[in-house]
Amino acid sequence: MEIQSEKHKSVVNLPIELSIAELSKHLNIQVQGLIYEDNDKEEGFRIKVWKRAPIVAEARDSLLFYTVPLKIWGEKTFQVLGISNAQATEFQVNLKFMTRFGVDPDWKVRTQTVSAGFDWVTKPSIKVAGIEVPITGIISRKISENLEKFSKAIDDNIRGNFVVKPYILQAWNLVREPRLLSEEYRTWLAVTPTDILMTPFNVRNGKISATLGIRGFTQTLTGEKPTIKPVTDVPNLIITPDVPNGFQIGLIGVVPYEEASKLAATQFIGKTFDFKEGKYKIEVTSVDIYGQNDKLVIKAGLKGSINGIIYLKGIPYYDAKTRLLSLKNVDYDLNTRSVLVQTANWLLQGRFAKQIEQQFVFPVGAQIEEAQKAIRQQLTTRKVAKGIDFGGRLDSLDPDQVYLTPTSLVALIVAKGHVEIKIDGLL
Repeated sequence: MEIQSEKHKSVVNLPIELSIAELSKHLNIQVQGLIYEDNDKEEGFRIKVWKRAPIVAEARDSLLFYTVPLKIWGEKTFQVLGISNAQATEFQVNLKFMTRFGVDPDWKVRTQTVSAGFDWVTKPSIKVAGIEVPITGIISRKISENLEKFSKAIDDNIRGNFVVKPYILQAWNLVREPRLLSEEYRTWLAVTPTDILMTPFNVRNGKISATLGIRGFTQTLTGEKPTIKPVTDVPNLIITPDVPNGFQIGLIGVVPYEEASKLAATQFIGKTFDFKEGKYKIEVTSVDIYGQNDKLVIKAGLKGSINGIIYLKGIPYYDAKTRLLSLKNVDYDLNTRSVLVQTANWLLQGRFAKQIEQQFVFPVGAQIEEAQKAIRQQLTTRKVAKGIDFGGRLDSLDPDQVYLTPTSLVALIVAKGHVEIKIDGLL
């Protein structure tokens, strides 16, 4: 099995935050001066509306509430004894709205703003023939008739300026960029994203927030840096109540068979083993190693009480405590066992295979430590673009499996942690 095919499903978290204070600031910049004017000739009524103070936004019950302070000038034309007489007045009201946020699968921001009524600050009245005439009824009706227009204007403003997709595309390409884990071993971390998840928007603590998760496969590759071309689009959004947290990376420790044979030769060649209280003795004259299916084969040359070549097989595994590649269940292969039963049964009954198992170890800790150090360095919080911060942490290293490729012993250690790309300042 090729280690390059080993992949781990992971999620990169992308908390998105929009400050309500920033949104209010943006709305106040957009809404300036005269914001509404109407001339109802049939009723003989004219009205002009200005923003008199900054728009205030606050979060309550997962909704965004706005208060829009207005100054209104109104003029009513009356007929008195056949003579037209226009009387003007000024007054103040606070319009109230509430907005619910969402994002459609095609990444368009969806807002639903509805009126929450209005409060009088000062009530309008005019004097006709010296008599004060309240006109709150007609003013209330005019305001109510236009609340839907105001709601639509707020929605249009937010949708036109609250842009998400360009940031997601930037984060998507950032995730896809290969990261160097080890220059010495030419090891790269590659992430292949598959889809994007998102929780519904939440409004609290002065922010409009949601969590996105770019889900995909992580793997470690050896060799030249993989060539990844930036993409120009991202998949449709999947809305989910919860975005999983955490990533997994398969770190690899590689021991080529040639190197393993050299290490084993240093350990065993020239070493003498005795059996039956010294009655039989053998000396190891050569050692060679190669993989066969899921087992490591040890080809050992012997001289002494028996001369020739024997073959042992064992299952390789990574010992997290010692950070060594080791063997377990070492035993003679069937052909060797068949011959020894007839010619050297004492070797079968001895501890030779067990001693080989105990002493047959290869250090890969330095490689894993270097990769671990590189990951932690890559996860250091830093700003990678305007409005985008990248960071994370490494929580644990867990042994996974040892694979035998055509040329090497490869220990796979799963690094688990948390990766976060924070997106802010969407306006």
